[in-house]
Amino acid sequence: MVKQFNEDGVSFRYPDDWTLEREETEAGWTASLQSRETAFLVVTLDREMPEPERMVNTALEALRSEYPGLDADPAVDLLAGEMAVGHDIAFFSFDLPNTAWTRGLYCGAGTLMLYWQVNDLELEAAEPVLKAITQSLKVQE
Repeated sequence: MVKQFNEDGVSFRYPDDWTLEREETEAGWTASLQSRETAFLVVTLDREMPEPERMVNTALEALRSEYPGLDADPAVDLLAGEMAVGHDIAFFSFDLPNTAWTRGLYCGAGTLMLYWQVNDLELEAAEPVLKAITQSLKVQE
């Protein structure tokens, strides 16, 4: 079975064995999805409409402060029919390789940022699921 998240014109599908937690923020909300293992995805809506580049760069700086040796490559994708900017990221945590991904884009309700991360031991199984979730993203203008 698949579950559906839908709020402020932002929707996506996710596996029913993943846990969803939603929190209000000062400028919008954050929806956090957690697999049964280490994979997770965080979707944040900021109604103040900061530039997507600023949101993903802030996330990258926070990661760099924790993992100074991380590698990050700029990335551009089409998500929900919109241009999304961000980074493909690799770093070590607890001596294990991790893969992360950020994307930011505008939507009708504000600026949306997606961040997913998975331990590379689970990457082969989790990456297709994470990509399916992000590809199911729909936004209203």
